[in-house]
Order: sequence, then C-alpha cells, then structure tokens
Amino acid sequence: MKAFAELYARLDATTSSNAKLAALQDYFRSAPPDDAAWAVYFLAGGRPRQLVPTRQLRELAMATAGLPEWLFEESYAAVGDLAETIALLLPESEHLSEEGLATWVEERLLPLRGLPPAELAERLPPLWAQLDRQALMVGIKLITGAFRVGVSKLLVTRALASLAGLDAKRVAQRLVGYTDLSHRPTAAGYLRLIAAESADEHAQRGGQPYPFFLAHALQLPVERFDEVLGPVEDWQVEWKWDGIRVQLVKRDGRLWVWSRGEELIGERFPELQVLAERLPDGTVLDGELVAWLHAPDQAPPQQALLTPPDQQNGQDEQAPRYGIQPFALLQQRIGRKTLSKKLLETVPAAVLAYDLLEWQDEDWRNRPQHERRARLETVVAACAEPRLMCSPRLEAGSWEALAEQRAASRALGVEGMMLKARDALYGVGRTKDMGIWWKWKVDPFSVDAVLVYAQRGHGRRASLYTDYTFAVWDGPPGASERSLVPFAKAYSGLTDEEMRRVDAIVRKTTVEKFGPVRSVTPTLVFELGFEGIALSKRHKSGIAVRFPRMLRWRHDKPVEEADTLAHLQDLLR
Repeated sequence: MKAFAELYARLDATTSSNAKLAALQDYFRSAPPDDAAWAVYFLAGGRPRQLVPTRQLRELAMATAGLPEWLFEESYAAVGDLAETIALLLPESEHLSEEGLATWVEERLLPLRGLPPAELAERLPPLWAQLDRQALMVGIKLITGAFRVGVSKLLVTRALASLAGLDAKRVAQRLVGYTDLSHRPTAAGYLRLIAAESADEHAQRGGQPYPFFLAHALQLPVERFDEVLGPVEDWQVEWKWDGIRVQLVKRDGRLWVWSRGEELIGERFPELQVLAERLPDGTVLDGELVAWLHAPDQAPPQQALLTPPDQQNGQDEQAPRYGIQPFALLQQRIGRKTLSKKLLETVPAAVLAYDLLEWQDEDWRNRPQHERRARLETVVAACAEPRLMCSPRLEAGSWEALAEQRAASRALGVEGMMLKARDALYGVGRTKDMGIWWKWKVDPFSVDAVLVYAQRGHGRRASLYTDYTFAVWDGPPGASERSLVPFAKAYSGLTDEEMRRVDAIVRKTTVEKFGPVRSVTPTLVFELGFEGIALSKRHKSGIAVRFPRMLRWRHDKPVEEADTLAHLQDLLR
C-alpha cells in the first residue's frame, strides 16, 4: 500500500507526461504482480462501488479526531476533497503496515461493504492507524470509490508496453474490459497483459471486445472542407446517433454487449440476446445502441430511420413517436436495477451497426473502411433481425449539399454527421495514424442563464468556487411577479482568469451557506451550451439538459434580460 501511495503522490505532483510515465514504469518494474494487477485496474479507470457510506465515514472521522461537525465541515469546505480532509484531521500515524495494495484491497477494504455502523466503528480506526497521511488519503479514496489521479489509460498502456517490450496497440487490446465491475484483478491477469505475443492469443479471448476507435471534432466552415478533407466522394457519411456506443461480440455461442466505457451491459438489454442465435461465431460489430420503437405498419427500418418525428404520425401529438427515441428514455434502461415488462415494451432497444471489426474469427480492423462496410451490410442482411440494422449512409454531390442535409439533424433526433475516410483502417482510441473519423456535430442549444449557486471545485480548483448552478426566469420580462428557477449545473468553459474573477464575485455576493454550497445575489449572466434537452420529473424546472457548459460570460446582458423557462420549453418542442 505504501508503494502505491508513493506512486499516487508522484503522479499528483506533476503535469508532465514524461514524468508520469517514468513514475509508472518505476512502480510496475518493482511491484509484485498481484499489487500491479490492482494498480492497473485503478489507474486505468476502474471504479469499484462505494464500500462505506460517506455519512458514516464523516461521523467516524469526527469521532476519531474529536472534532465538532461545524469544524469538520469548515475544514472540508476549505480543502475540497473528503479523503484529504479526513487524512489531515485524523491523528498522524507512522506507516506500520508492510502489506501490499492487493492485500489491503482484498482483505481489508472490500470486506467493509455492507457492514453495520457498529462494526465499521470497530474496524476502521485500527486500519487508519496503520497508514501515514498519504497512504490514508489514498485508502479513503478507494473506500469511497472516488479514486482519481491525472493519468490516462493511454499512459498506463504505454508504461506497460515499454516494460514488456510490446506494441502499445497489443497492450491496449488486452486491457479492453479489464476495468469492468465484474472483473477481479489477479496476478495471472496482470501477467497476461505483459506476456509475450503468442499465435493462439486471438482464439483465447472469449468475449473480449476491441479498443474503440474514436472520432475527432470537426470545427471548420464548410467552405474549407474541399481544401482540408478533399472531395466528398472520398468519405463515408452517416448520421451521428444519440445513443450508447457498443460492440456486439459473438463468440463460442454467446453474445456479449460492451459499452464504450468497457462495461458489460447485456443484462440491461435482454432483447438483444436473440442476436446470439442469428450472428455467426467470430463476429464483432461496432455500432450505436438506441431506443427504437417500431410501428406494426411502419415503413422498412432503413427508411423509417430517416423520417422526421413530425412526419410520422400526422399532427396527432398524443400518438406514439415511432423510430429513434430520445436518449433520456434510453437512460431509464440503464439506471434501473430491475426492468419491468412495461419498460421493456415502451423503450425497446436496437443496434445501428456501422462497422465490422471481426468476421469468421479474423481481425478485420486493418482492412479499409469501404471494405468493412460492404461486408457489414451483407452480415446484417443475413442476420435478418429487426433489432440489428445498418446505420444508413448519406449521399451528396458536394459538401454544401451535405451541409443542407445536416441542417435537418435536430428534426431527425440526431447530433449531426460522422465522416469516415473510405480508406481508413480501424484504429485504437482517438488517433490519426490508421485513418480518421470526424464528428461533424450541429451547433449546441444555447440559453442565457443566471448564476444562483456556487460550490468549490476539486483538485487544483479546491480553493476556488468553480462549480455553478444556473437558473432562468419563470415569467416574461415585465411580469409583476417572477422568480429564478434553477435548471442546470456547469463547471467548464471559462478560463482560469475568468474563474478567479467569478470566485471573487461569489465571495462578495454570498447570501447564505448550505454546507459547501453558497447562494449568491443574482448578478452574473452566462451563455450556456448543451447537447440535448428533455422533460424531467426530478427537476423543479421540469427540464433536464445534457452536457451543459459555459460558452461565454455575458457582460453585456443584465440579469433581468436572461432567458425564461418558456424559452427552454420552446427548445424542447
């Protein structure tokens, strides 16, 4: 545990990629395989469930440190990180434990899950007393499931590849699925990550997917497309669907459904298991999982996908909207522990396939995009299952003509277009060395909103108020009585200098404090951008937005002229 805590300290102390890479190499060079297995899991993004409720951790820390709640909360507000706060407030100890990370995780921390408060009060203080401040902070982060450090999965991949003398793409392939919640890191699993390549490795992968190939954002005026991208005929163009990126892996008579976050999600979408009978073994498809409602008398799926919702059912707003459903409905399938019969019927799932990664047990990623697409269409047609469709290709004689089609994205319920070079191979992550994919998204929705609450950030932002809650008016300008209704939170989009200026205003205009949150006198207006908008029963405003971010600080707009709830409802319609 001490060695892993020292690694955390080295990684957290620098922003240099080379320094982080050296720290990782030093750790993995000397770490026992069982410790290294868990280190890879955490550093590559593994997030085990919370082991002890936060409230119990706070109460136990206050009791152990002999502090009143108000002093603990003030300390937490100043530090901004719960684990660091507890580590600083508890009595300082020497590092007495010689046990490694694997022993601590498997024998000390994981058994804490589900224990009653009285037993936690007996177990935790003696464990804490064995660790110095640095290791204690790391241990508490593991307990809360909030372990994060500034290291990318790519950097972990590079460190392992350099130590093992392997191609980084090979290690990236082996790492896919390593951080799934159902996976238990082991010494044997770690040794497989760094083992020499073997001829039968491909046949032994079971349900493991491939690393996802990611697209780059395209932010050019269409007038420059010919200059930068070349002729439109060199590109395969599709809609950018608003769903969950997945790989369907059919091997050994079984079907695995993997999300881009490298989680197995097949149990959330049981209707897809019919594909285990239709797809041949040795097939891996890349595509988008969407909520798809198919009417009995509807046009064939490919045509229905391109039919705007307002043309599907005439003017009857009460009739079901067939075709692609909003992403908010799909989220219901992910967020619920049990799937009712009604939910399965009202939010059925389908996959829009857009790439073929493996066919007849052969890796097809090094074949050109147009060849993979042609075979994909044959595979999907032979499958003959409505829950699996090809993502339609779009045709146009020029980039300008494509831009005209893209203008209909909102009406079609899509986010824009995907541009894929016809000769592109299927790469690993967001790279350009094997070809390129571009995501040509529509401009975000935007609204002018008022900052009403602020909270300190985390990490290097822990001393600044950088996380904001925004509101809009519930009535039009000039109304005799109207109030601000919170509807979104955002923390990204401002420069460091702007955040320091906002922080100073927050401190001067604070009205009340609610733990770490401050309410402020409404004086600041920001233009917020967001990717999507949907009805919500959980929010007072009745509306939820996706991926909100601050586009700019509206110095030119007074609070009274900020947008209204009616404006958001217009965007929703």
